[in-house]
Parts: sequence; structure tokens; C-alpha cells
Amino acid sequence: MEPASADTGFFQLSPTLKNQFTHDPSIKRVFKLFLPADIARAVAPEVSGLGDEVLQERVLDWVTDAEKNQPYVTGGGRNALGQRVSTKLVVTEGWRKLQGFSIEKGLVSQGYEAGLDQYTRVVQYLRELIFESSSANVGCPGAMADGAAQVLQRHLRHSKLDSEQEKVFQNAFGRLVSRDPARAWTSGQWMTERIGGSDVSRSETVATYSPLPNDAPLCDPQENIPLGPWSIDGFKWFSSATDSNMTILLARTPRGLSAFYAPMRRYNPSAVSGTGVAGGTELNGVTISRLKNKMGTKSLPTAELQLRGMRGWLIGEEGKGIKEIATILTITRIRSAISALGHVSRGLTIARAFAEVREVGAGRGKRMRLVDSTLHMRTLSDMTVEYHAMMLLTFYASYLLGMEEHPASTHISIPSIAAITPPPKHVTPLLRVITPLLKAYVTKQAIGLIYGCMESLGGVGYLENTESEYMNIARLFRDACVLNIWEGTTDVLATDLIRALKHPKEGSDSIEALDSVITSVQRDSNSAAIAQQWDALKTELETNTQQDLLQNARGVLWGLAEILMAVLFLLDVRGDDNRVVREMCQRYFASKSMGPTQGTGSDRTRPSLELNREIVFGVEHMPAASKL
Repeated sequence: MEPASADTGFFQLSPTLKNQFTHDPSIKRVFKLFLPADIARAVAPEVSGLGDEVLQERVLDWVTDAEKNQPYVTGGGRNALGQRVSTKLVVTEGWRKLQGFSIEKGLVSQGYEAGLDQYTRVVQYLRELIFESSSANVGCPGAMADGAAQVLQRHLRHSKLDSEQEKVFQNAFGRLVSRDPARAWTSGQWMTERIGGSDVSRSETVATYSPLPNDAPLCDPQENIPLGPWSIDGFKWFSSATDSNMTILLARTPRGLSAFYAPMRRYNPSAVSGTGVAGGTELNGVTISRLKNKMGTKSLPTAELQLRGMRGWLIGEEGKGIKEIATILTITRIRSAISALGHVSRGLTIARAFAEVREVGAGRGKRMRLVDSTLHMRTLSDMTVEYHAMMLLTFYASYLLGMEEHPASTHISIPSIAAITPPPKHVTPLLRVITPLLKAYVTKQAIGLIYGCMESLGGVGYLENTESEYMNIARLFRDACVLNIWEGTTDVLATDLIRALKHPKEGSDSIEALDSVITSVQRDSNSAAIAQQWDALKTELETNTQQDLLQNARGVLWGLAEILMAVLFLLDVRGDDNRVVREMCQRYFASKSMGPTQGTGSDRTRPSLELNREIVFGVEHMPAASKL
């Protein structure tokens, strides 16, 4: 035997990633479960095309560039002569290219375009899920742009705005939902401060009403967009998407915590450049104090910001800023779950591809691929079951969001989910409790699944595979860890869930909506296990005070999430009954202590290895078995 060298000997065959839309069994099932057949047929070619594009070398090169050449701030806030100047944020070409790609593909704008009615969010977020792991986190400013667009659209439709404010809001909304990268905006979302963290009620940012004179400089002279009448001062401790074009922020006014819209830049006619050119734009009363040095999401500029005379516009009523921000949080929390599952989907895609080419010892000098290992396939199949349950819950929430936004939709609910399609009066109460529950559960559980995908590659999975970016699960793991922290940690969201369920006016509506959905499944041995757990949990909710429930808030959240996923698993089985999904359902029930149930057991006449491979790869994409 010849000794190996750096260039000779054994080299592992490189895995080939498959299109997630066509080869991820969970994506295909969700696509079929939550969309009518005519809409599914219409959008499938475009979604499949996106699945190919996000794996193209140019897109992955942009990701590598955005990760390697991280954002930075020029200078120290003063010029060469010591005079104070605005700080300047510099982002890489890869980041800008990915933002342009996201905008052109309509990953925000599709949520506000006509044609899909209550199914709009399902299609939009499925596309975002596929793009997420190739986005280098441009989905973060995209999520906040999505939320900001929703807030502005609601006020444009339902509030009595004066002509000037209507023009300002319409200009911003039009940019947020544009597919033209030269015109489109992204948004920030500034709430967190040093004193309160997630407790925004302790804000130290202050807004003062001080209208500018009629001849004051404009925000945008080309479109005659004025600066706002409020002057805002304070310090924001975390501001993701610092390169955004606008922000929605909270500030204190005489009537309490209020929400504001503010552009990031304004026109300064008196500014003179170093080459003598008069006029130009500058930051709108914002100074970047420093950028955060984070474990992950390194391509995403996150900063500490000082606000001095930032000009903005009040959104809604003074003192009701939390209500306005809640609209944004509904979207950003659902999109956090989408991001987490996007990373799990890509991780499993990599794990499947690696298992098809990696050989390991099979005893007595024999070798076998990982796809022929009963233990490895059982491990991946169990991970797939957990992932699929979370996919069902996430896209149910997306479906509910679409229903809330399109209450007058002419589309009739599809048969597969007709049983859990709530009446209009239950949609908002149901979404109110599912949103924090979803974000907490999915983003937390996804971290372990992504780590499992990394582990399935052995030492290769732990490497920063920047030279083979499509295999870089380490990057996905680092980035996914933040999803469980921003937009509310697990404890914050569990507390929010309890407050919603025990709200003196709205809590009973939420429990009634949950009861309607959970008890809607046909009464049989499967649903009996669900009903038993729900009855116990509902009794706990109804007989205990809010204060008593808070000490077990995580347990309530986890229990309710798993009950809802069990309901959705049963509907998935009934919508497309086959042996594979029956086995997945049986395993899910057993793993959540709902016990093996009659009628959901696997077909024991089939080899266990084959069944596990069908769960992992899907029946139509099964790899050929190798001969030992």
C-alpha cells in the first residue's frame, strides 16, 4: 500500500446538494397541505426555480464575501482636522448583492401583492425559508421591512391622516414593497435600550413635538418629502440592520411610550464636501457609537446608536406605541421561526447529500455508505419528524396571518385544513397566542436539530467550510443561535403567552379559539390522547392565576405547542394517508408522551432501514441501496 500525501490517497467524494423545494419532503408536504391545488400549480415553477438559484455559485460567493468582509464604521466621528462628522457604515459587495437579489425576488413585496389572498403568506414565507441559508442574514432587515410595511399600510387604510403625513407614509410604504433595488428600502426596528432590554416600558428615548418651519430642508427634495415634526433623542442599545433606509422606533412622549417612523437620512443643503460640492445627504440625527461583535450573524451590521434631533413622524396615538410595535412583532416572530427552519432544512439537505457519498466501516473489513446504516438513518429520520412537526405549526401560523390580513378573501378553505380553519372571530385571538408560542418553541428546538446536522458530518461539519460554502453548517449554527434571543427570549415569550391567555378581556377568546381548533379533529384513539392533554392544560389555565402560571410558563408553552403540532400531524395523515407519514405521526406521539396509538403504527412488514430512508429522503427520491 502506498502512503498517502497531501495530494494522493483517499479523498472523500464531495456531496451534491439538491433543490430544497423538490427534495425536502417536509416542504413538499406543507406546500400540498396549506395551498389549494390551483395556487400550488401556479407558483410551483417559480418556487422551484428559486430553489435552484439559491444554490448557484454566484449566490454562495456573495455569502462568503459578506461573511469574510464584515461591516465596519469609518473613522472615529471626526475628520482629519478634528471636526465632528457623521460616521459612515460600510458593508460588503456580497451583502449588497444579496439584498438586491432578495428585493428583486419579492421576498418582502410578495406579502403585499394581489392574487393569492389568504395564502399569500404561506407562499411568501416558503420562499423565504428556501432562501434563508443563502441570504447571509439579509432576511433580518427584510423581516423588519415586512413588519414596517404592515404598520404603515394599516394606517394608510384605516387612520385619518392629514395630507402631508399620508404622502410621507405612502412614500415609505411604496419603497418597502418595491421590487426595484434602486428604489426599495429596508427597515430597522429600534426598541432595545440599556435600562430595560426586552422591557421596553423603561425607555430612555424621548420625543418632543417641535414642527419645523415651512422652508425647512426636506427629507427628500426630489419627491418633496418633508422631515417629521417630532425631534427624538436617546440611545438604542441594539439596532440590527443598521444600514437600513428607515426605522420604526419607540420613544417616550408626555402621554407615554409612542411609536415613530423616521428615515435614516436627510438632505442638508448647507453641507459642503471636501471637493467643494454643495448639498448632500447625511444621517438623520443618528450617530453610530459602535458595531456589536457577535458570535454569529457577523455579516449583519448591528450597532449602538445615539439619537440627537432625529426627525420623525408619530405612528398612531401617543402612548400606544406597544400596540403599534405588536403588529411588527407578529411578523418578525413568525419570520424568526421561518429563518430557524430554513437553516434546519438546509442542514438536513447537506446531511442527506453527505450520507449518500460517505462510506464507513461495516465490520469484518466491509464498508457501507451512511444511507445504508440503520443507526444513522434512524437518527436522521427522528430529526426529520421533529422538523416536520415544527414546519406544520409554522405554516399554520403563516396561514392564520394571511387570513387576518385578507378577511374578505373569496377563496374557500382547502379540505386538508378545513377542520382547523377558524371562523373570522377566532383568527386574531388564535394568532395572538400562537405567535409567541411558535417563535419560542421553534427557534429553541431548531438549534439542537442544526447541531445534529453538523454532527452528522463528523469533523467536517464543525469546520468553517468557506471554501465550500454550500456545506457550511457551522455558519448556520452560529446564526441560528440568535433567533432564540432577539424578538424575545424564551422566558419573555412564555410570559407573553401567559399574559395573553389570562388577559381579562381577550384571554377567554384565545382559549375558546384554541379549544375549537384542538377539539376539531375527529374523535378517535389518536385525538383522545390530544384531548386528554388539552383538558388538563385548559383546567390549569382556567383555575390558576396569572402569577401562579408564570412559574411554569415554559411548561405551558411547550405543552400547548406540542398539542397543536399533534393536531396538525393528524390532519397531515388524514390529508394524504400513507405508511411513511403514519410512522412519522406515531413517532411524534410517542416522543411527546402521547403514546403509540392505534392506527398510526408503522407497517412492520417493511424493513426499518427502508422506512427510515423514506422518511429522510422521501419515497420518490430514495437513494439506491448499495451491496456490502
